Amino acid sequence: MSKSIQDKLLQTQDVFSSDELESLCRRIIASGELGRSRHYRGLLEYLVQCSITKKTPKELELAIEVLDRSENFDVSTDSTVRVYMHQLRKKLDAYYQNNEDGTEYRIVIPKGQYTIAAIPQPQAAEPVSRPARMPRMNITAGLMMVAILLLLINLGYMVGRDNEADVVDRVAEHPVWNSVFGDELPIMLVMGDYYIFGELNANGNVARMVREFNVNSRNDLEELQFSEIERTENYLDLDLSYMPEGSAFALARIVPVLQQSGKPINITMMSDLTTADIRSNHIVYIGYISALEKLTSMAFAGSGLSIGRSYDELVNMDTEEYYTSDAGLPEDGEPFRDYGMFSTFPASNTSQVILISGMRDAGLMHTAQALSDNKALDDLVVAIDTDTDEALGSFEALYEVYGIDRMNFDADLVYARQLNSDQIWGTGSTIYQY
Repeated sequence: MSKSIQDKLLQTQDVFSSDELESLCRRIIASGELGRSRHYRGLLEYLVQCSITKKTPKELELAIEVLDRSENFDVSTDSTVRVYMHQLRKKLDAYYQNNEDGTEYRIVIPKGQYTIAAIPQPQAAEPVSRPARMPRMNITAGLMMVAILLLLINLGYMVGRDNEADVVDRVAEHPVWNSVFGDELPIMLVMGDYYIFGELNANGNVARMVREFNVNSRNDLEELQFSEIERTENYLDLDLSYMPEGSAFALARIVPVLQQSGKPINITMMSDLTTADIRSNHIVYIGYISALEKLTSMAFAGSGLSIGRSYDELVNMDTEEYYTSDAGLPEDGEPFRDYGMFSTFPASNTSQVILISGMRDAGLMHTAQALSDNKALDDLVVAIDTDTDEALGSFEALYEVYGIDRMNFDADLVYARQLNSDQIWGTGSTIYQY
């Protein structure tokens, strides 16, 4: 905390009455800014009561009385309390960013202390009307939007030079795309991202960044901390995520096709996708199979494929054939094999999901290339052997992709099959029905 803020610190009892402080505590909890963890709520309530009674709690007291630690808890080697206080400080900042606009004072947790204090809340210089606050965008989302803009500018130049506009028009008119273009429902482009968090060292500093497949959001991290506290007590939310490199190429191929629909196209990260989004939009997903997250159960419910020993492997359940990517760590100049997966199916009575995915970059890039090429789309229709456009609303395909140095050079369509829509509706996806 800066010296100027330290100079403004006030005792809470000099600013708030006991009733006002308890009421503020209830408003903060009710806002949802503390998340689902009972520990943050318990910490805030405990600190408020200590402030009212003019008590300064010790780190050991907080560990035992609020965080349910044993009496032999060692504050010199275990930074659990410090981590929680650091996170609670951030959550209070978030609360005041989104609430209490007209309040004169706010509460803070001074750094290095286990108490709450009050400081004047900064006021606007003039009571002028302000434009609506834009949604918070993390670093990955911001870079992604810049990448989209640059790629589309470049693509626009190529289209004007080589008369590729006609090609995009024909692709957009293909029956495979009709399931999301043939009505008025908007389209949501969902990017598969990966949540990463920090691991603290003994000094409370971030020593390294961690990626866990089962931790895909701040709430997941909190649940992991509480379920496996011995191993994860030093983990810290960094509000960071990343996307695969192949996503940029896929965006450049797919966005121009989506624009031909003339529909509004929203964009979000998979980590931010909600059930309401799936109900009220057609979903077009771009990313790795391992980042499908909320769509995984739906994608494989009626599928003839299942995930193997890892997300780099799929199993054909009819033939027991294994499709395994070795593109994870290719040697320089050595060929590798990857797999790209396409799938489309109904998510509700009115909304459709289209998955453009791959085990790794090469598979993802080729799938996007195939979905933006009229001949490749025709090959899909031939492969599933159907004469009706309706059947194109529920099928899947798998490409075997060959490449060198992380680039795809050739590919074969090795699997195509109708999906069992009844199983899609009946397994793991009933929340989307209405």
